[in-house]
Amino acid sequence: MKMGVAGKEVRLGIIGLGGRGRGQMKTLLSMPDVQVTCVCDLYEDRVQAGIDICREMKGNEPVGTKRYREVLTRDDVDAVVVMTSWTTHLHIATEALRAGKRVAMEVGGAASVDECWQLVRTSEETGIPVMLLENCCYNREEMALLNMVKQGLFGELVHCAGGYQHDLREEIGNGDLARHYRQDNFLNRNGDLYPTHELGPIAKMLNINRGNRMLTLTSTASKARGLSAWLKERRGDSELSKAHVTQGDIVTTVIKCAHGETIVLTHDCTLPRPYSRGLRVQGTKGIYMEDNQSIFLEGKTQPKFDEWLEKNRAELEKNHKGENMDEVIERLRNSAPDWLHEWEKFDGYLKEYEHPLWKVYQEFGLRGGHGGMDYLVLRAFVESVQNQTEPPIDVYDAASWLVITCLSEQSVAMGGAPVAIPDFTDGNWICREAEEPNAYGLSKVFWEKFED
Repeated sequence: MKMGVAGKEVRLGIIGLGGRGRGQMKTLLSMPDVQVTCVCDLYEDRVQAGIDICREMKGNEPVGTKRYREVLTRDDVDAVVVMTSWTTHLHIATEALRAGKRVAMEVGGAASVDECWQLVRTSEETGIPVMLLENCCYNREEMALLNMVKQGLFGELVHCAGGYQHDLREEIGNGDLARHYRQDNFLNRNGDLYPTHELGPIAKMLNINRGNRMLTLTSTASKARGLSAWLKERRGDSELSKAHVTQGDIVTTVIKCAHGETIVLTHDCTLPRPYSRGLRVQGTKGIYMEDNQSIFLEGKTQPKFDEWLEKNRAELEKNHKGENMDEVIERLRNSAPDWLHEWEKFDGYLKEYEHPLWKVYQEFGLRGGHGGMDYLVLRAFVESVQNQTEPPIDVYDAASWLVITCLSEQSVAMGGAPVAIPDFTDGNWICREAEEPNAYGLSKVFWEKFED
C-alpha cells in the first residue's frame, strides 16, 4: 500500500461548515483526487468561507447554498459529507441515501431509536453505504491495541472502558455566541451525548456486529453543577447565568455484550480536568490503561521480576539443580508476588505492534487534525467511494454506536433502569460475511494489503 497516490477523482458535497466542517474540508481538499463541488450551511458567512477555502486550495469555486437538499440533487456530487449539528446528522444522511448519494457523517449521538432504524433500512433498501467518521478508530494507540487484541496478546477480552472526558465549559457556555449546537443539548438533555469516541475502537476490538453485539445498558447521571457555576461566573451579564442545566456533570453507562463482556463509558465535559478518553482494555492475559500510558501482560511485562531473577539466578539454579530452569522460571514468574509486578510503559509495545497502516502513514507524513487520525478516517471514506466498497465503519456500526445516546437518556430518566440495545443487523451479527480485505479495515489487520 502507498499513500498519496491519486485515484479516481471524487466530487464531494460538504453539508455543515462550522469549525469542524471547515477543518475537515481542508483535510479533504489536501488530497489530490478530491474536489468539493458544492458547500452548504445555514449561515451565509460560513457558506462564503467554504467557497473561499476551495478557491484558495483547489482553484475552483463550488456552488454555495443554504439548502442541503440542493446538494443532494446535484449531478456533480458523487458523495456527501455531513458535518452539521448532532441532531441532524442521521436525518440528512438518510435523505442523502434516498437521493442516491453515498454519505459520510460526523459523530455525535442519536436523538431517537427510530432515526437509527430509518438510516439502516434506507441503506439496506437502496444498497448505498454509510460511513460514520469516528476518527478515534484510527488513532495510533488504538490501532496498535487493535493489532495486539487480534493477535491475542490480551487473551480473551473481558472488560473495556473509555469515554469523552474533556473540559468543554467554555465552548458549551459560549455556544450561543459561537453558534454552536452543543449548548442546547446540555441545557435540555441528560445522557451520554457523545459516546462514540472510545466506544468505536472498543466495539472493533470486541467484534461488535461481527460475531458479537451489545445487549443492554444502564446509565446514571450525577448532579449538574460544573456548567451552572461556570455560567454564573463567566456569563453573569446574560440570561444564561440563570439557565437550568439538565446534563449531569458525569454520566456513567455500563453496557453488557452478548458474549459476557462489559463496557463502561464515561461522559465528563463540565468539570475541570485534563483531556482523556480513558481507554482501558482488559483480558485474561493483561491490561492496558490510557491514563498512565501503561500496560501489564502476564508473563511478559514484569521488569521487576527480571531484575530479581538476575540477582537470584545462581541461588535458584543451586536450589533447583537437575530441574528444567526454563520451567522453574516460568512457574516463578506466574506466581510472583505483587511486589514483583509493575506497570510497564506502553511506548515499547506501541513500536513493536505498530499497525501497518500507521507505519505507511508515518512514512507518508502525518497531516490533518487530531494527531493525524482525521486524515485516515476521511481517506478511508474517499477510497471506499472510489472503489465502490463497503466502508470500514458501516451503517450497522453507526446505528449501534449512535443509539447509545438516546438509550442512555432513557435509562437516566428511569433511575438507571436497564434498556435493551437494538440489534440493527437483525441477527446477522452471528455469522456476517467477513469484511472485504482493506488497508483501512478494522475487523482485523489485513496484512496482505501491506505486502510489497
